[in-house]
Amino acid sequence: MPPTLASLVHHSALKLTVRAGEDRLDAPVRWAHASELADPVPYMEGGELLLITALKLDAEDRDAMRRYVKRLAGAGVVGLGFAVGVHYDDIPEALVEAAREEGLPLLEVPRRTPFLAISKAVSAAIAADQYRAVTAGFAAQRELTRHALTDGPEGLLAALASQVDGWAALYDASGAVVAAAPDWAGRRAARLTAEVTRLRERPAPASSVVAGPENEDRVELHSLGTGRRPRAALAVGTASAPGTAERYAVHSAVALLTLTTERSRSLHAAEQRIGAAVLRMLLAGEPDHARAVAGDLYGGLLDAPFRIIVAQGVADGDALGALAESAESAAARSGEAVLVVPEGERLVVLAADGGTVVAACCDHAAAREAARKADDDELVVGLSAPAGPITASAAYKEAEQALSVARRRGRVLVEHEQMAAGSVLPLLADDAVKAFADGLLRALRDHDATGRGDLVASLRAWLSRHGQWDAAAADLGVHRHTLRYRMRRVEEILGRSLDDPDVRMELWLALKATSADTA
Repeated sequence: MPPTLASLVHHSALKLTVRAGEDRLDAPVRWAHASELADPVPYMEGGELLLITALKLDAEDRDAMRRYVKRLAGAGVVGLGFAVGVHYDDIPEALVEAAREEGLPLLEVPRRTPFLAISKAVSAAIAADQYRAVTAGFAAQRELTRHALTDGPEGLLAALASQVDGWAALYDASGAVVAAAPDWAGRRAARLTAEVTRLRERPAPASSVVAGPENEDRVELHSLGTGRRPRAALAVGTASAPGTAERYAVHSAVALLTLTTERSRSLHAAEQRIGAAVLRMLLAGEPDHARAVAGDLYGGLLDAPFRIIVAQGVADGDALGALAESAESAAARSGEAVLVVPEGERLVVLAADGGTVVAACCDHAAAREAARKADDDELVVGLSAPAGPITASAAYKEAEQALSVARRRGRVLVEHEQMAAGSVLPLLADDAVKAFADGLLRALRDHDATGRGDLVASLRAWLSRHGQWDAAAADLGVHRHTLRYRMRRVEEILGRSLDDPDVRMELWLALKATSADTA
């Protein structure tokens, strides 16, 4: 505790006597300052014990003393020390009355007690308090370090909460609470996710002070990590601003958790290198070797159906990093294994089918879809169908195909199963396909434009009836011999045989691509 007026009054060597303000002696003293100015207020910062001899004051003028004391109290002066036996044998009653009216503590300083002795006592008490705070801070640092080494982040948070007489919570890269102490603090910390998200948007290191939910407490938020994008955050909630010792504890916790985060990043990079090797083996058709390399790290993931996600983004953007964080955070919360491999402008994720990681990636893509601008192509994602180690290469191609379709359609995410379950016709909207169709059918349309027949409609009817002459002729309202003649003219104009199934397929797709049905 810093020195107070009460501690100075009880100091046996100072012999101070209280003459007014007895009920405010618990006020802390920031410094003891002597001034004989008639108005020392411009030089006060608040929290001082002002020492005077009234050399330039008319201390017997009641109005003057009221104004003088009122200004001191307004400036935050916590007490007034008056030296007797110098200019006045006793403290003038006008000053005593003014101090009592204002509630300002007034201390009588005997002639044998120099002001310097009071200043030394205050200075020594402040130094002792700072020493105690530093000692307590180092003790807290040792305690937090011990818990961090033996109990991990959870133990460190519990020790920190005890040190600050409050609560503490750790957030992951996505802003989700991964640990809190005491147990009840988890719900309170979860309500600060938006504040943590805003903090993570600032370069590390960053910190902020916010009001707790429903103004329950004062919360300090600190980003963790040394990279451009913070990987975690710490929240510390207390009833009031922490003191020196508590602040040492908070700063120590930030340093320890940052070291843990950076160590985790190194391990994470090593895991990604192993994951890249496992992925290459899977795509090369070597599932047994992939299992051997994965070991316990990814082994469980390869024993059940999984999905492959291929995402593409801008190389210097944060879209791929944000998607990777969503996948890894979901895996950490659920305990699922996940394989995340950055590949330049691409990101490959291998995750359990039906698990929370795939759901988190889909939710992340859906959120970007809802918030994206018309010209925003920063992230495109393709999702394969469920697969196993033997079919990993096929699943990777499925994800690439889905990604290609997503890019053409201006979508953030396309699942391969959606393509297989739907129709191929929407794919014909591609400009290259339309150009091919127009070129293939142009000669027939030019022929029809002369009014010499209706070859395009006849071809469509014949193909739709699978080459059945009578049915197609009935649809057109012509004789079947007329239809046969028209089909021979189609073959002559195109220079292709309608007996070739590939030709019939190309013509049918060309008709669909240029019709209103595919618009």
